[in-house]
Amino acid sequence: MRIKIIAALTTALALAWPATAQAHVSGHDHDSIRYASIKSCPIKGGGARPCGSWRLVMHSGARSTLPDAQTLALEADGSTNRYVPAPIAVSGNGRRVAYFTKKGRLAVRTLGGGVRLLAEDALPKRAQYEVTLVLSDDGARLAASPRGDKPAGARIFDTATGEQVGVLPPEAMVAGFSGDGDELLATVQAEESVTELVAYSETGEELSRTTPPQVIAANLPGALAADGRTAAILVAGAKALTVTYDMAGDQLGERRRVKLPAGHVHMLDWTGDHELTAHLLSEPGGKTRMTIVRIDTETGTVKLRDRYTILPDTFIFAACGG
Repeated sequence: MRIKIIAALTTALALAWPATAQAHVSGHDHDSIRYASIKSCPIKGGGARPCGSWRLVMHSGARSTLPDAQTLALEADGSTNRYVPAPIAVSGNGRRVAYFTKKGRLAVRTLGGGVRLLAEDALPKRAQYEVTLVLSDDGARLAASPRGDKPAGARIFDTATGEQVGVLPPEAMVAGFSGDGDELLATVQAEESVTELVAYSETGEELSRTTPPQVIAANLPGALAADGRTAAILVAGAKALTVTYDMAGDQLGERRRVKLPAGHVHMLDWTGDHELTAHLLSEPGGKTRMTIVRIDTETGTVKLRDRYTILPDTFIFAACGG
């Protein structure tokens, strides 16, 4: 069955975290979350729908569930949509996961720790499937973007305290956090179908806005470095390359040829001063395979970080970034 994909499309009950779980360092050296998955169940007469609890698959291969997480998305009026899963997001370091609880509260759970519930009115009323969740690589910040017919600006939260630290303009579509989590990269649809690339501080202050050159615009969303101004894109395929772009100066940087494993770009993150981490998705033999590589932007050197196959009964999944 074809698996649908999300990059980031999601307390009283206890979660059975693996007892050995602990914080990982730069290379996912210790156990952490690889991805969250929800099971696919057949529908009478054909088709499938999401069912069961959200499952967390660890780097060790261990699995656990999120029994307090909403599985099927709730409509704005509180009714259940049986065919669309509630959103979920996993931080790049695999230490935190954001989701809606069964009581409708936005929550962030820390691996080996507790749950931080956000305020009941943290977001304007929307169907849950109209909310996109994105965590920073370290899980310290959460961007929750209510869209729908009346888009509202993304709310930025401190996941340790649950406090809102900023709001982006309604027209800004969050692409992701910068390498250090202090800024956000977003796209804005301007007049005549022009896509603008905008960098914001975590408080919502606009840092730079530019209409990027075609090589950047055609391969968005990209990734924003820790300096808050250097964007990067990755072109996959036979002639794969990385391209950096100084948003503040509107200047293209190096184009670096790279040799990549098979797959299309699922996620791209800055994970060092001169390092990009790319998640590449492929479907060999009908299986859904994720390959993660580190790319040196100065030399073009590519190193394999991880490779795994998504659970075959998956309806939809959210991978860690970073």
